[in-house]
Amino acid sequence: MSNISLEKGKDDNAPEAGPRYKSGEVPANTMAGRVRRKLTSRTASVVSIIIAILWTIPTFGLFVSSLRPENDIKTTGWWKFFTNPSLTLDNYNEVVFGTSATSGRLASYFVNSLTITVPAVVFSVTLAAMAAYALSWLNFRGRDWIFIGVFTLQIVPLQMALIPLLQILGDYTEWGGGFFAVWFAHTCFGLPLGVFLLHNFMSELPKDLFEAARVDGAGPAMTFRRIVLPLITPALASLTIFQFLWIWNDLLVALVFTSGPDTRPLTVRLAELAGTRGNDWQRLTSGAFVSMVIPIIVFLSLQRYFVRGLLAGGVKG
Repeated sequence: MSNISLEKGKDDNAPEAGPRYKSGEVPANTMAGRVRRKLTSRTASVVSIIIAILWTIPTFGLFVSSLRPENDIKTTGWWKFFTNPSLTLDNYNEVVFGTSATSGRLASYFVNSLTITVPAVVFSVTLAAMAAYALSWLNFRGRDWIFIGVFTLQIVPLQMALIPLLQILGDYTEWGGGFFAVWFAHTCFGLPLGVFLLHNFMSELPKDLFEAARVDGAGPAMTFRRIVLPLITPALASLTIFQFLWIWNDLLVALVFTSGPDTRPLTVRLAELAGTRGNDWQRLTSGAFVSMVIPIIVFLSLQRYFVRGLLAGGVKG
């Protein structure tokens, strides 16, 4: 009688099953697992905390200085606040709501910065997403050459394009209340990097998704709206953060394409407050902190999408 194993469910010829891992768990013996273990160690946590503290100290010092009286700011360092604490809101009141020629009067410039930044970010991110989708998943003649052209546009220095673009837009500077030229400039300068980043993200999406959508009768527009946009939300959030910070903190483009207090943003006004000697330190500290508020809010509100875009792909495996 042959020796046959009668154990239920056992196949002698079947390969042994390897170790099983929970969903989302990274095997410890892989390179990703070793890197993750090192980055989550106690030493890495201590180093991260030290770096975060050192990175935050200048911002904290700026905030403390903005609340100190003018005489204290000009005579002692901000760390002296702890030995002789004295707080005042006069600096913020003068900078934001002051009416004299030497005061900041940042309230109107703050509105100008929002008026410039929000539409420019919406235009650049929206156009970059649509262009990246077309260059990733739509077949048409010259697609690869167009992508190469978009990629090479990142090499062109911003300063070389300012004057030619200003000459082209010379007859349209009054459109949109005087903001059209700066919107157009920021959109043009932000598209190459945006298209490049989103193209790299979209090209990694599974082809099966698009084939299934095509079988169900979805056209390119519906596929982009219903399938692609939800999957690239982390990438869109990351690009939105970068574009917002870049446009909000821009000085060069604003100087070239805007004129007068009705259109110029915060960065231009802060540069004017600094002057040639930078004597009004109390105004500069409070004005600089006012300009930081909105970017901090934007980053904190989109942080979870930003981190997801760094740590995860488009779909779960």
